[in-house]
Amino acid sequence: MLLAIDIGNSNITLGLFEGETSGTRLRFASNPVRTADEYGLAMLDSFRRAGVAEGDINSIALGSVVPALAPLLTEACVNYIGRQPFVADGMMKTGLRSLYDNPWQLGVDRIIDAAAAYKLYGGPVCVIDFGTATTFDAVSVDGCHLGGAIAPGMSIAAEALFQRATKLPKVDYARPAFAIGRNVRQSLQSGLLYGYTGLVEGLIARFRAELGSDTKVVATGGLSEIIAGETAAIDILAPWLMLDGLRILYQMNN
Repeated sequence: MLLAIDIGNSNITLGLFEGETSGTRLRFASNPVRTADEYGLAMLDSFRRAGVAEGDINSIALGSVVPALAPLLTEACVNYIGRQPFVADGMMKTGLRSLYDNPWQLGVDRIIDAAAAYKLYGGPVCVIDFGTATTFDAVSVDGCHLGGAIAPGMSIAAEALFQRATKLPKVDYARPAFAIGRNVRQSLQSGLLYGYTGLVEGLIARFRAELGSDTKVVATGGLSEIIAGETAAIDILAPWLMLDGLRILYQMNN
């Protein structure tokens, strides 16, 4: 069994694979103050609640956008599961040719997303990851990672608005009945949900103009389902793309 570990800014997501089939998915909060032992115990507790024995895990693939956490989770894997993880980085084989001016500036999450989207769906493809930041990555029909775009994530944008405009209340991302809000709550929901959807649709249109009208658009990440429900511009919803990408890259590099 392969354990895939996706370390994000807010959460750590675990995926267990038998071959290419993903079974159990687990999640707990990421916290740089935690020790390796605390992470090891958190993983074991998650496994036990899911009815999984750590002895069933024979390989681990780890990807992190938080540099401080990768060594802690690596240590936890070694000490509590008894396996040295494969850690995704800029030196690994991806099946893509990077045309980024400086490939070392690419976050490993963008590399994993692009490689997974191309492997699973072919090119040309645009993959959008709705995380703390919203990233857009473009891969050509012949497997060139061309680059992309980075925008603030909707949660970050909303939090900045609530902090700077003290009279505005926090709201959820529920779909308002009308784009023209009848009160402050509806107006905020409209601006956040419909406004953000417009940002996404605008960038997709520009990417398709450069990549080709047959470009597939894949959405992943925490808010992907919310945005995908508001636009026909997204073709494929793949909320666990990072975990699939870690599995693919582990197999490619081992």
